[in-house]
Amino acid sequence: MFGGLGPLEIIVLLVIFFVLFGAERLPKMANALGRSKGEFQKGLEHTTNAMKLEETKADLEADGRTPSQALAARAKAVGIDPTGMEVEEVEKKVTALEAMNSEE
Repeated sequence: MFGGLGPLEIIVLLVIFFVLFGAERLPKMANALGRSKGEFQKGLEHTTNAMKLEETKADLEADGRTPSQALAARAKAVGIDPTGMEVEEVEKKVTALEAMNSEE
């Protein structure tokens, strides 16, 4: 059943919990455990949404373009036709031409 625990072991554990904590405290403990699980899920969802927010901000800053589209626009701005070129080659050429233009 549970990680190698059989029905007899589970019954023994339940009896021990009832003896140690009493019948009144066990439902309260289960309720608190459920609440803490809910809070954990809310925190996890909040963190996940924050990551999506960062992606959205990056997309907005790139005017909704993918990195390859932004690179193609930069290449065309400096006078390079990126058609048929490897991404690394385009990046090197664009960076070099931008550096030369900024020095002038």
